[in-house]
Amino acid sequence: MPEILDNGTLVLTEPGATFGTDALLLARFVQPRRGDAVADLCSGCGIVALAWHDAGHRGPCTAVELEPAASALCAAAVAQNGPEAAHIHPLCADVRAFCQAGPQRGRYALMACNPPYFTGGPRAADPRRATARHADSCTLADVAACGARGLHDGGKLVLCHTPAQLAATCAALSAVRLEPKRIALVKNANGGPPWLFLLEAQKNRRPGLRWEPDILISAGSALYGPGRR
Repeated sequence: MPEILDNGTLVLTEPGATFGTDALLLARFVQPRRGDAVADLCSGCGIVALAWHDAGHRGPCTAVELEPAASALCAAAVAQNGPEAAHIHPLCADVRAFCQAGPQRGRYALMACNPPYFTGGPRAADPRRATARHADSCTLADVAACGARGLHDGGKLVLCHTPAQLAATCAALSAVRLEPKRIALVKNANGGPPWLFLLEAQKNRRPGLRWEPDILISAGSALYGPGRR
């Protein structure tokens, strides 16, 4: 199913490989400089990589996704967006094996991850949806370790997660010298509880966390087409 971003970039989705408000917020929370080498971890249909492209990024971008069907959707979208999108390289691979050696290690200025949120509870019947939602194939520690391997000194890892996982996220990042530097809470209403946080960490930097203003997302928000979550 085709979706069109603000500046005309095509995104392809299908059941089990869709995207939500959290991914769009993540892509906008930190945007790469035009020529930066970047990576979109747990990429799904490639939404973060494609949103960065839509905003003007043209440097090398690796979109890492474990599920072959979702990675194939990203590859098809890259092809349909024409030669300008050829800087996006869909890679069907496990985040736990990414950047283990070779030129990928220490290459990236920015890495983003919209990781699986759930560590327990009922699993979706669709195996692709279950993989995307449950952390047995990609834990917070796995994401942090990948960021520590792939980023150059001072490089940034940005991710989103549920508020219940904030302490665990900061602990996983700090354990591999990725220092939390900037955070924003996402809410549906002023004074209401957050349903998401966005966090930026930097490799090998001193402590110093800055709180950004809350991000309010109401039903029917125009963040991208109809409000979605």
